Amino acid sequence: MSAVAEGLELEAAAAAAEDAARDAAEAVDTGPEEPPLLAGNRLSLDLYPGGCHRLLHLCAQQPSQLLQVEFLRLSTHEDPQLLEAALARVPWSLPLLRSLVLKGGQRRDALGACLRGTLITLPDSLSGLACLAHLDLSFNSLETLPACILEMHGLDALLLSHNRLSELPEALGALPALTFLSVAHNCLQTLPKALGALSTLQRLDLSENLLDTLPPEVGDLSSLCELSLASNQLQSLPASLVGLRSLRLLVLHSNLLTSVPAGLAHLPLLTRLDLRDNQLRDVPPELLSAPFVRLQGNPLGEASPEPPSSPGTLLVLEMPRLFLTSDVDSFPVTPQGCSVTLACGVRLQFPAGATTTPITIGYQLWLPEPGLVPLGPHDSLLSGVLELRPHGVAFQQDVGLWLLFVPPRARRCREVVIRTRTDNNWSDLDTHLEEEAPKRLWAHCQVPHFSWFLVVSRPVSNTCLVPPEGTLLCSSGHPGVTVTFPPGATEEPRQVSMQVVRMAGQELRALLGEPETAVSPLLCLSQSGPPSFLRPVTVQLPLPPGVTGLSVDRSRLHLLYLAPPAATWDDITAQVVLELTHLYARFQVTHFSWSVPPQLPQCPPPKSVQPTSPSSPPRYWLWYTTKTCVGGLARKAWERLRLHRVNLIALQRRRDPEQVLLQCLPRNKVDATLRRLLERYRGPEPSDTVGMFEGEQFFAAFERGIDVDADRPDCVEGRICFVFYSHLKNVKEVYVTTTLDREAQAVRGQVSFYRGTVPMEVPEEAEAARRRKDVDALWMATLPIKLPRLRGSEGQGWGASLSLAPLNLGDAETGFLTQSNLLSVAGRLGPDWPAVALHLGMPYRDLQRIRHEFRDDLDGQIRHMLFSWAERQAGQPGAVGLLVQALEQSDRQDVAEEVRAVLELGRRKYQDGIRRTGLASEDPALPGSSPSESPEPGQA
Repeated sequence: MSAVAEGLELEAAAAAAEDAARDAAEAVDTGPEEPPLLAGNRLSLDLYPGGCHRLLHLCAQQPSQLLQVEFLRLSTHEDPQLLEAALARVPWSLPLLRSLVLKGGQRRDALGACLRGTLITLPDSLSGLACLAHLDLSFNSLETLPACILEMHGLDALLLSHNRLSELPEALGALPALTFLSVAHNCLQTLPKALGALSTLQRLDLSENLLDTLPPEVGDLSSLCELSLASNQLQSLPASLVGLRSLRLLVLHSNLLTSVPAGLAHLPLLTRLDLRDNQLRDVPPELLSAPFVRLQGNPLGEASPEPPSSPGTLLVLEMPRLFLTSDVDSFPVTPQGCSVTLACGVRLQFPAGATTTPITIGYQLWLPEPGLVPLGPHDSLLSGVLELRPHGVAFQQDVGLWLLFVPPRARRCREVVIRTRTDNNWSDLDTHLEEEAPKRLWAHCQVPHFSWFLVVSRPVSNTCLVPPEGTLLCSSGHPGVTVTFPPGATEEPRQVSMQVVRMAGQELRALLGEPETAVSPLLCLSQSGPPSFLRPVTVQLPLPPGVTGLSVDRSRLHLLYLAPPAATWDDITAQVVLELTHLYARFQVTHFSWSVPPQLPQCPPPKSVQPTSPSSPPRYWLWYTTKTCVGGLARKAWERLRLHRVNLIALQRRRDPEQVLLQCLPRNKVDATLRRLLERYRGPEPSDTVGMFEGEQFFAAFERGIDVDADRPDCVEGRICFVFYSHLKNVKEVYVTTTLDREAQAVRGQVSFYRGTVPMEVPEEAEAARRRKDVDALWMATLPIKLPRLRGSEGQGWGASLSLAPLNLGDAETGFLTQSNLLSVAGRLGPDWPAVALHLGMPYRDLQRIRHEFRDDLDGQIRHMLFSWAERQAGQPGAVGLLVQALEQSDRQDVAEEVRAVLELGRRKYQDGIRRTGLASEDPALPGSSPSESPEPGQA
């Protein structure tokens, strides 16, 4: 619940020293001295290895500063006995302690989920902390509440989420000062009656438990403002809830409620009542018409299910299941609901009642291209683009959607989300990750209507709803980054989001060659509603590593600002008042967008940097450097944050040099990929390392007498189009030819890689461009391609041995495959070709005969199988569809998609030819007559 962020101000304050610890750890490589541990009245040991050892060492030394510490953070990923020994020293060594954070979650599993700490109890001596007001024990292994907590009578906030608590003691009601209690993500089955004695409690979070009933005493919480009971097993609510006169927020979604008290509609301060995804068939009229009530996902108005025919019989209606093959691009859905698995691996679940009338759902999986894939500057694409039709049709209940995605390489401070398009705007859905097998991951979400969907990895986004009363927004990955909204900053609630991106100090110094340069984390802010706030908003950034408020030279401190779509960083230090503390810099703004006056000329933006979308949020960055042209340095560093270091390869098949494999690989994957490919391919060494942005377009141009042999949908004037996505396969295989005489001598050509879309002309000799190796240079690499000299009958090629006449599979109207297309398909197959042959209907004895005749030639086996089948199928209807289906049944979806793209290209050319000759009028219903209706595939 978003409003809980306001109640976590103490936690955020205690977490603020986390950046200080991280910065101090980074400063270790700049000098031999021990990193500082004490920062004013804060002691953060949760990010240091051996935090318990450090605490025991400090307690043994007992420096005078230790007695002044009020905030302590300690990781519970430690040896349990050592942790208990360290905590036992706390009451005597830190007598003024006000906030104690003993959290797990600093370590993550393979999916990026936080791991629990080893804490199972607390020493009794902690009850002697008379000043303690904030205690956070989240992400631990507590099964019972430690007894010492019940004696902390000054406790104001108690956080126990993500533990294994099955019950709470009755003595919990003896905490007279408690205002915030979080026990989310535990195993609670019942609540103590004494809970109602917490007369000062204002916020209570009991979500994600096993509660099936609530005690009536809950209605005695006279000061309660926020109550979350989401994702439990509640079937009914006590009538006493209508006595919570201070309640503003009541969250009850994802339970089993069949009824709710009508008096909830009359609570005077209630602004939101969330009843989604329950079993409500009838709701009191007062709630049905209330604007603050959310009722989606309930079977409202439906008849109750009939009881079983006998007491011992359970009536279970099994949901229909559909498994679609590749030749099916639509399916029916009835009010009964169904579970659907598409040929491309996508899963859909339509609950009963999702639609009131039968409806036909269509789908298509598009290859990604820049015009179709919306990515932020720090996003990475992890899947293809799924289109579900009809667009915009709202369902009565949310539909479950599961998308396969490539596991992201970077997980720290990043998250995986499903992105969708709604009303011409792209937004991210609430996404859950599921692991079916190693390296087989699903992204799952609930969708109310259909559109376009894709999976991306992005920096963690923290969002809150800013009410007129004000609130605090802090980064979960970098707690020192905060935005404080004072009361009266807005008249209407507005949503504010933040993302934080960090750059390692060593990488920055190596890039700029400036050992004294340091930067804070990069802050991105966005909001809904009016552009300005009514009162100044305070933004806090940690000072760059190695810089403190006591030793800082203000003339070297620069606050930079970037407002997309501009690509230049502006220095706004003179336009704000920077307030410096020991660890942080704070400044106030009334708007997130700036109108920056003209300044000294700066370097122009690089040509390769594509303008970000208008919705891209503004960014703040704090720099500490002796340089004066800080904007140019920031632009260079920001480019490096978004660049991927890649190598380009061009390999020729050993048995067929006309077949060329082109691929763009991340630098760390080059060696492993070459080891796998060099059994069947050979070629020059990979190119030098170049930098590319996510979603950047580039193309390969064959030069010096070599050209592409066949029409392809991704080929323009003999140049092959690519779009770089760091987690997807950027590989294509093409057949090349030459007009030069290969019988006289070998042809020594080359393939060059250039940035951008395919231009009308590419100079054959771009020597001037090739001297430039900047990130915005047009040319990236040139690799040699050699077509060997033909001897004797080699000029006829291997196909002559099959005595095949020129053939076309299919027809012009529905699309056809030429002999060159079949050669390309054969080149993409490998040892898995027998599976394709059997799915094509080839007898097993023929398969064995081909294996024997070409026993030392794998390529010959594949080609003979494919062309002998094609010769028998010549002139037969449905042959191309049979080939596509056989490829998909053999798990060669990649080759099947290429064949579909070639067919689509042929159909479009056929329709264009009809219109040019006047045999048909411009009919928008013709396939391909209006390319703007659907995006062309960007790659094949």
